[in-house]
Amino acid sequence: MSTTETVLLIILAVLVVLILGNIAFQVAAERKNPPIGDFIECDGVRLHYVERGDAGAPCVVLFHGNGTMIQDLILSGLVDRLAHNYRVICFDRPGFGYSARPRTRIWTPTTQASLFAQALDQLGVRNPVVLGHSWGTLVAIALALRSGYAVSGLVLVSGYYFPTSRMDFWLMSGPALPLFGDLMRYTISPIISWAIMPKLMRTLFAPRAIPPEFKNEFPISLTLRPKQLRAAAEESAFLIPAAAQLQRQYRDIQCPVRIVHGKDDRLIEASQSRRLHEALTRSLLQLVENAGHMVTYADPPGIADAVATLGSPHQ
Repeated sequence: MSTTETVLLIILAVLVVLILGNIAFQVAAERKNPPIGDFIECDGVRLHYVERGDAGAPCVVLFHGNGTMIQDLILSGLVDRLAHNYRVICFDRPGFGYSARPRTRIWTPTTQASLFAQALDQLGVRNPVVLGHSWGTLVAIALALRSGYAVSGLVLVSGYYFPTSRMDFWLMSGPALPLFGDLMRYTISPIISWAIMPKLMRTLFAPRAIPPEFKNEFPISLTLRPKQLRAAAEESAFLIPAAAQLQRQYRDIQCPVRIVHGKDDRLIEASQSRRLHEALTRSLLQLVENAGHMVTYADPPGIADAVATLGSPHQ
């Protein structure tokens, strides 16, 4: 056997070990962190969601950001806080947590909004307040822009609304590439993601420390599964084009909007929210001092108050 053949066999063996190891890791992660909510089948897609509060109260729908899942918004305290006065529905968006993300569709904010409009209709939800965090703000906006589904208001938290030059988003999109990306996701991407996770978490929560409840209870292992890494990579690739497409429609938003952003956000600059506030005709802007991208943890009472201005629990 030649040296070249030996090297190739070693590389192949390493790849096989990594692939089998990541499959085993995914199985173990899901066994340790089973679904915490219910499932609904909608347009051929299985969606995982939790519902809290009074089923007869006005509804608030929550969409999480890129790379995360339902547990993020639960651990922030927002879900339970809002459940005192509202019917609260929080989804795993397609590809995250335990929601499916079929590869037969391109999961833009508009595609996701179409799916959620149907899911909410199946759940009997009418005129909800819709709260989106980070990437979830684009889904919330796309839902509000749909002619066939009415929302009573939007709460947009830590969002990215206008295209800028962001090489970091493109660099994170590698695992979304066909074939090569699949190989990455089942070999080195989970390892790289695990290695950079501590620094990324510090950046997201800065200037504050990572809250103990997040550090101790958030299921990080679920975010490192190959299938969730694909969803996160796709959304990194879609972010700038999605913002470029939606920005032309912001003035068509008919419902009132509350915009919340941490002044010290190190991932998405607060100027994004300032620009959106200037572009909208019915918006209020709340910039939170000493808060970063995860302002959901820094000021849940303020965000809940923003919801309350849009949907009275006594209607």
